Amino acid sequence: MTEQKNIDQQRPPVKVLLLAVDLGKYDADRSMEELSALAEANHMEVVAQVSQKRDAIDVATVLGEGKVEEARLLCQNLQVETAIFDGELSGSQIRNLEQALDVEVIDRTMLILEIFSSRAITNEGKVQTELATLRYRLPRLTGLGQSLSRQGGGGAGGGGARRGAGESKLEYDRRHLRRRIDALSLRLKELEARRGENRRARQKSGVPVISLVGYTNVGKSSLLNRLCGSDVLEANMLFATLDPTARKLTLPSGLAVVVVDTVGFVSRLPHHLVQAFQSTLEETSYSDIIIKVADASDPQRETQLAVTSEVLSQLGCDDIPQIVVYNKCDMAANSFYPDVFLTSAKTGFGIEELLLELDRRLSDRMRAVQVLLPYDQLGLAGPMRQRGSVTMEEYREDGVYLEGIVKTSDFHIYQPYLV
Repeated sequence: MTEQKNIDQQRPPVKVLLLAVDLGKYDADRSMEELSALAEANHMEVVAQVSQKRDAIDVATVLGEGKVEEARLLCQNLQVETAIFDGELSGSQIRNLEQALDVEVIDRTMLILEIFSSRAITNEGKVQTELATLRYRLPRLTGLGQSLSRQGGGGAGGGGARRGAGESKLEYDRRHLRRRIDALSLRLKELEARRGENRRARQKSGVPVISLVGYTNVGKSSLLNRLCGSDVLEANMLFATLDPTARKLTLPSGLAVVVVDTVGFVSRLPHHLVQAFQSTLEETSYSDIIIKVADASDPQRETQLAVTSEVLSQLGCDDIPQIVVYNKCDMAANSFYPDVFLTSAKTGFGIEELLLELDRRLSDRMRAVQVLLPYDQLGLAGPMRQRGSVTMEEYREDGVYLEGIVKTSDFHIYQPYLV
């Protein structure tokens, strides 16, 4: 992935024009800022924007005739290679805009899918992304490429029209996509079953799971690295992390937990993408604690948290204890509510307080013990070392004396040997 990223950065960025229609349903300016950041994350350079306020879209081209002409002139004068529409387009709308602008046209969902496709690392991530892409492409085949809509000539001797080569290719492409979708769906079920086995094994071990969730590019991976001392990829771009990453963390009390970094959310996340990544996102619903991360320096941080809460609610996570963390506080000059935690993954500010809060939330999981294990029972020290901590160890004539922390669920193992 690093090698591919370096190759991409060596090429000049693709010049793009952003298009949007403001129907008053959401903050159009904020959405365009986000679209621009998405384009940048896909190694694109935004050279111009065209937006229009309307009560309803133009069925054929979404934008009105005057705005389409304005966009066409910008494409010509600024050497635009691709136009990106802030929303979803039908196949016919894509075709009509491409003919009017004489450049490639993609929509917001296709852009996000391109980013996901280039960032997926694991087999499951790649399968999920390809499946989402094919499901989105299938109803839009007639608009994705002019070659698919060419019609052949009439029959021999001009004896009437017959099925054209383009129509045959279109049907062939549809059948191919449906077969591929079926195959990928089956493969994803197999991977989900394997993920379920890993999750059950983790639950059986009793190790608490803490999930970092939130908007894309709020610093979740940086926070994971600061908490766990790990080396997960960090980048100041949207969707730097696609595949869930788990790392072990030992809290100040000695309790061992697993911290999971998840794929970031974005406003109006495409339905096909949510559906394809459902199994990955569902990992969050098996957490013991959810840390909702927002960017303290972003004026839209409350909106970020609202998007995060909405997705978590859809996943059935409302009953799981949640902690709100405003990361990147070193870049903010604002006052905040007292019930949120301020952290800086960069400087380490607030990390100790967050660790202590996690300890407090999980305090019922741990018991302090003093035990004397006979030499023929030394195997019992394993759970204390693996899922708790040993603060003192002393070899005595009649066994090994241990002081430390054990999980409450393991306490019964040590009751016969308490001193």
